[in-house]
Amino acid sequence: MPEKSTILKKYPTIGVCGLDCGLCPRYYTDGPSRCPGCGGVDFSNKHPSCSFITCCVKRKGLEVCAECGDYPCGKFKSQEEYEQVPESSSYPPYRKVLPNLSFIQKNGVKEFVDIQKRRIEILEVMLLDFNEGRSRSFFCRVCALLEIKELECAWIKANFECKSMTIGQIDVKTKSIILKKMLEEVVAKSQQD
Repeated sequence: MPEKSTILKKYPTIGVCGLDCGLCPRYYTDGPSRCPGCGGVDFSNKHPSCSFITCCVKRKGLEVCAECGDYPCGKFKSQEEYEQVPESSSYPPYRKVLPNLSFIQKNGVKEFVDIQKRRIEILEVMLLDFNEGRSRSFFCRVCALLEIKELECAWIKANFECKSMTIGQIDVKTKSIILKKMLEEVVAKSQQD
């Protein structure tokens, strides 16, 4: 068990800056490149110069920037600028930074954590049952971006289709294709709305 002093904040699945660390592919990586989440065990060794952690957690003793009286400060970009940040297969989408922090500011960290726990549960099921070894980043990204009901609906439909086709646990590749198709349909529909 790590020493308490190595853990910088209570909820490492929530980035101080608003990133969904618990929905990041690096959070689910095995080996030394695994990220412990924001302020998690050994965070300072992996991310020694995080100015958000320094300001928010170390100086002010807060969990996330949304709790700060100075939020939003000059460390943040505009939503339009976050929308322009290229998608990365290694990190959760930056376009969720400000909406996540706004939600926390309005509803509190606890309510955001509860919602994020459900997203993480869905993601972990997808990774366990549908990841053929090449879909982790895709599943992480859609779990960060889509509404929970949309994720659940796609997952239920994919399970139903797999059962109706009698695809066993062994054929993970086919299961992955089916779930990705369901999720891509939801993404396409949400982009039209």
